[in-house]
Amino acid sequence: MSSNPPTYDDDKILPAAAVSATVEEGAEYAKDDVRVDVHTNLYDGVQRKMEQRHMQMIALAGTLGTGLFLGSGKTIAHGGPVGSFLAFVLTGSIVYSMLVCVGEMAVYAPISGGYIHYIERWLNPSVGFAVGWQVCFQYCLFLPSEIIAASILISYWDTSNNAHQAAYMIALMVGAAAINFFGVRWFGESEFIFAFIKIALVIGLIIAGLVVDLGGGPTHDRIGFRYWKDPGAFAEYHFTGDLGKFLGFFTNLLQAAGSFAGIESIAVAAAEVKNPRVALTKAIKRLFWRITIFYILLIFVVGLLVPYTDPSLLQSTGTAASSPFVIAFQRAGIKALPSIINAAVLTSAFSAGSSLMYSVSRMLYGLSLRGYAPRILARTTKKGLPIVSLCFVTLFYALSFMTLSKGASTVLNWLSNLNALIGYITWGTIAITYLRFKKGLEAQGIDRKTLHYHSRLQPWPAYWVILWSGIIIIFNGWEVFTAGHWSGSDFVIAYITIPVFFILILGYWLVKRPKHLTIDELDMYSNIPSDEEVSYEEPPPKNWGVKVVNFLFT
Repeated sequence: MSSNPPTYDDDKILPAAAVSATVEEGAEYAKDDVRVDVHTNLYDGVQRKMEQRHMQMIALAGTLGTGLFLGSGKTIAHGGPVGSFLAFVLTGSIVYSMLVCVGEMAVYAPISGGYIHYIERWLNPSVGFAVGWQVCFQYCLFLPSEIIAASILISYWDTSNNAHQAAYMIALMVGAAAINFFGVRWFGESEFIFAFIKIALVIGLIIAGLVVDLGGGPTHDRIGFRYWKDPGAFAEYHFTGDLGKFLGFFTNLLQAAGSFAGIESIAVAAAEVKNPRVALTKAIKRLFWRITIFYILLIFVVGLLVPYTDPSLLQSTGTAASSPFVIAFQRAGIKALPSIINAAVLTSAFSAGSSLMYSVSRMLYGLSLRGYAPRILARTTKKGLPIVSLCFVTLFYALSFMTLSKGASTVLNWLSNLNALIGYITWGTIAITYLRFKKGLEAQGIDRKTLHYHSRLQPWPAYWVILWSGIIIIFNGWEVFTAGHWSGSDFVIAYITIPVFFILILGYWLVKRPKHLTIDELDMYSNIPSDEEVSYEEPPPKNWGVKVVNFLFT
């Protein structure tokens, strides 16, 4: 059999003007079009308006948020410098292994729905339904937390006891929503700029951190590896000795996962980027260096600068004041950097809120397109904007105001802590789906080596993701079982996602009774565009500035 999805006659492709049709009209006029879902007969109206450079920058820094820049202090306090470093190395290996799985599937099938559709298509519809709605729930809860984080970061300069916080939140919500409602190209341009700022911040922090560590600060105090010796390379967490050191490391696996949250969403953008197979292939290959430099090297430098016994690391101010870099720079006599860092982290929080809105709106759109959500969510505008899904997601910004009430804010924080665990459930499911995808290709005579992207290490990366996802999901709540640390709410946070996941699977199966397909029955062709349908010839650069941008980011 052919190694590529089937091609389609040009006279069967819907003209651009027809994208303005409603869902029902699109189905009527384009029944033979690759963009009409074979199961629901709904028309996929999103358009490829995102540039390759947008995809590259989103892949490099799109999901970098406050978790990495501000949460690293808590990581150092729990695991120590080496414990934290090893936790990020292990989590980074899990994440990269997951990305080569989802990347191969996304390059093969760059269509709406992303990895949620792949799970439904190549694993099981019930599991796809469960993952889809659980991830949408996760993102909708996490969406207001980024707006809250951004408003708190502004309070670093405004010390009026949060008197203006509501106004700040409204301004941030309007800004993030406007970027998304203007269309995917505007979203891509904004993320390109924000990603550039975040990359500059990371590189600047690493360089400045090394300068301070080597005695280049105003105090000329050469730190070196001093704090690896005293108080030590590993922190003891709840227990003394090797057990305490191991538990500090293990606890950080969940904290590290929170910093990587949403990184798999580059597959969601595959349906709206020009020349997706080329763009995604480049993005996936560069993600190894993103993980190495932006996460692992950054946490390594953090571990050099501040001892894990410093009480400031556990002060959750929500501003740059709680960043270990700021703590180190202030001690080194550098006064200007804290405000600069706070401003850069503010753009990261705002960008993360905008990115989450984009991702969850496209996920809901994909669920609707395949019949897993109300049909109205699949409606698009003439320009390919999933307008109803965007409006629905925007409503969750209102949860940001819960922070103004102390009790409600506690509930919101309690729910947002589920983020990392749902991430591991999603990553493990993606890896299992990939194994089925790989076997489906083999069973139907499709040579993976002829595809635009494939990993020669497979299936071992998939096995690695499944192994560690299972271990962390099962044992993430170990702390509540230790003497004197039992907490009903902490137990629920640790394990509630597991029964919810299986209840969603069972509920969908009881209602719909979908057939579980064998490997030979897997659908490797329908609705997957051919190379000719998604290929795009980049226009020649108009000036030297465009040449430089294209060289660096495409």
